[in-house]
Amino acid sequence: MGTLGRAIYSVGFWIRETGQALDRLGCRLQGNYYFQEQLSRHRTLMNVYDKAPVVDKDVFVAPSASIIGDVQLGPGSSIWYGCVLRGDVNSISIGSGTNIQDNSLVHVAKSNLSGKVLPTIIGDNVTIGHSAILHGCTVDDESFVGMGATLLDGVVVEKHAMVAAGAIVRQNTKIPAGEVWGGNPARFLRKLTDEEIAFISKSASNYYNLAQVHAAENAKPFDEIEFEKVLRKKYAKRDEEYDSMLGVVRETPPELILPDNVKAPQPQK
Repeated sequence: MGTLGRAIYSVGFWIRETGQALDRLGCRLQGNYYFQEQLSRHRTLMNVYDKAPVVDKDVFVAPSASIIGDVQLGPGSSIWYGCVLRGDVNSISIGSGTNIQDNSLVHVAKSNLSGKVLPTIIGDNVTIGHSAILHGCTVDDESFVGMGATLLDGVVVEKHAMVAAGAIVRQNTKIPAGEVWGGNPARFLRKLTDEEIAFISKSASNYYNLAQVHAAENAKPFDEIEFEKVLRKKYAKRDEEYDSMLGVVRETPPELILPDNVKAPQPQK
């Protein structure tokens, strides 16, 4: 952004500030006879001067997430509620089919004590569990980071490796392929089984399907949301036993049916 661009941005900012100040003054003059609506300044995608997020059209970004600066998101990935991806002093790159779950934090390092430049690189079909922290590290394809885990500067998680929930992985640690590491500080626990390796890919696929549902729900207009509220209220009072006595068959509207690919599996009888 050049000098002229910054000047225009500043003028626009102060105009908005002045408008809000006048609105607050008017509310005070109205006393108890006003309706106050707070303006949220949250932006899901935010530039840092010339650094702007690059987000594929097939990515789900939750409304309360924050994608800031030099961040690239590949197709089929999902960034869930409350996540912060801050690529201000370095870059963040996320491949395809990867999910960053709720309240996770991904940041970068301009440099560390050894002078290394440390972006954060996350590969394809990776699962990052809820409230994880990744800082200046590399997570290879089809690996798994558990809930609440912390990966510090220079950490490398190889393909088909798993970081257990709550683990603290110290700087410059390398977690080899096919291994589970956990604890504080994280250390080798055991080898992954074939079933666990298959689960990593399955987890990424499940979150891709779930992201499509959330994306569709977040894209609904207000009138459609209100219509579905009426349907739910109507069908919440349904008594199947009473209906069967009357010979009445009530089919659930398709708007209220969860897609098969995100339903929990039914127990075998």
